[in-house]
Amino acid sequence: MNAHVLKRLLRPQSPLLFANQEERDQWCEGARANPGLQSLLEEIRQEGKRLLNEQEQELTFSLFKLFALNGSRIEYEKVYFAKRRRLNTFAILAFLWPDEDVYLEALQNTIWSVCNEYTWCLPAHLLDCPETEVTADRSYTLDKPIQMACTIDLFAAETAFTFSEILSLLGDALDPLLCKRMRDELYTRIFHPFHRTRYRWETHTHNWAAVCAGSVGSAALHVMTDTEDLAMVLERVLSAMDHYLQGFQDDGFCLEGYGYWQYGFGFYVYFADLLKKRTAGQLDLFAVEKVHQIALFQQRCFLHGNKVVNFSDALSDASIFLGLSHYLHKVYADFASPERMLRAAYTDDHCSRWAPAIRNLLWFDDTAPEHAWQKGTLYAKQAQWFISRHQTEAGSFSFAAKGGHNDEPHNHNDIGHFILQGNGEWLCKDLGSGLYTRDYFQEKRYTFVCNGSQGHSVPIINHQHQVAGLDRRAVIQHVSTGGFAESFSLDLARAYSDQTLLQLKRTFTWEKVERPILVMEDTYMFTERPGSIVERLITPDLDIMEEEEGVLLQGMKTAMLIRYDRCQLQLGINRFHFLNHFGDTEANLALDFTMLNLEKECSAKLVFQFV
Repeated sequence: MNAHVLKRLLRPQSPLLFANQEERDQWCEGARANPGLQSLLEEIRQEGKRLLNEQEQELTFSLFKLFALNGSRIEYEKVYFAKRRRLNTFAILAFLWPDEDVYLEALQNTIWSVCNEYTWCLPAHLLDCPETEVTADRSYTLDKPIQMACTIDLFAAETAFTFSEILSLLGDALDPLLCKRMRDELYTRIFHPFHRTRYRWETHTHNWAAVCAGSVGSAALHVMTDTEDLAMVLERVLSAMDHYLQGFQDDGFCLEGYGYWQYGFGFYVYFADLLKKRTAGQLDLFAVEKVHQIALFQQRCFLHGNKVVNFSDALSDASIFLGLSHYLHKVYADFASPERMLRAAYTDDHCSRWAPAIRNLLWFDDTAPEHAWQKGTLYAKQAQWFISRHQTEAGSFSFAAKGGHNDEPHNHNDIGHFILQGNGEWLCKDLGSGLYTRDYFQEKRYTFVCNGSQGHSVPIINHQHQVAGLDRRAVIQHVSTGGFAESFSLDLARAYSDQTLLQLKRTFTWEKVERPILVMEDTYMFTERPGSIVERLITPDLDIMEEEEGVLLQGMKTAMLIRYDRCQLQLGINRFHFLNHFGDTEANLALDFTMLNLEKECSAKLVFQFV
């Protein structure tokens, strides 16, 4: 949609969150008294109390340069996100309790500090960004502006969104000089650079497009008074949102994983809501069937409680943004509003993002129903994800497996990988995302155990792992859902570079009995006798006991027996460690079943029995 049409649709600027001061005050009074919000409000107050007694850290040059020196992100980002936590917390407390001056004072000091930052970007994004040029050129002139600090990444855009809504909610309470500076920074760091620069993320088909564009567009909707300028911004924002949607197939499955659905699609929703209001409903980005299907991904990818199908760079346990969920429940009748016990605590988001934090309050609906995750099986034909939730008197059991290809967004080399969950415990797991560093997103990506196939429950063939690439994809053989036994069969041969491998057919049979059974059989065909085949399984660091029929994995709440033929397979158990997304060391197990009788045509079978 071009800027001329957009300009005609835009209504005169008016507050987008509350119509007036009276409405805002009434909402605050109701929120403070709402029983459903008390636990969240107490979390925010406790965090505010902690932060008031903590010295605010500054983003020093020593922290900034660490990424350039050694590729480490975590030191700078901890301080950066701690500052955003202060910004959000004091803004929310000043909004809800305007008579407590200590919050407003702390907020204004933090705003001033954020305004003083050299850049709102993370060093990892700024220094690796093609729009950024770092040189030793000292020939500064008036017609040669310094642009480095004004590159727009995820967090620069999000900071702009935050500033714009703090101005909208609290502008009348903030010092006028501070308000002026906030607006100046928005134009200097965001709107002017966006006007003169085309960014790569505008054509990305993943979360960057939605978050960056959605944040820039939302900030503009709040702050820009000139409708012609606003229309020009929105034209490009809407184009970026179209590219974001192109990253999904019609089934709406998010190949980046649930965390990136919550992130990217969340910002799509935040922007779409503001745009719909500013155009009096004439531009409704929710009235697209693909968007509807994307919204349903949440209820499709959770297995039990907070356990989620965490293929790609996703966490295995996730919490729910109730505000986002309650909003989507109002938009789509078949969106399942989840149980409140799964809500995200205020401090769960280690990046301290403003937009979901404030909407967990503004969009909370105490009349919304609560739905437990429904049992049943689904197969997403385009994503090639098979997910089954089975409930019996013995408990809740889940199985998920994937095909796909090895060039997916936030890709892991994991074609044919699977996970098993019983009564809230992982028995076969996905490691999820590791600690983000420079190497994590460059040529060494698949040396990280959580990204390469060596860290997934897939075979190792002739000492070779799967390789990355769009042409490295599964060929689906058969899918059967419903009834006592369900099956999912796929050929993994293309995932490997071994020229002697003609076929690797992996078949899962999921028997939905009282304590379910998963049968996994791999059938190989080679042009010559292979030298080595290892059937690898990734499990948590559980207690393991040898049994007559196989090996028993003992969890805290459930156990699983893995049956195998000892004449065919020899088990080796290896404990390994990796740095998870938060920099903590995790211990896990690789159960390696080495095939003993190798022929050009051979097979291996493992049977997983919950006990």
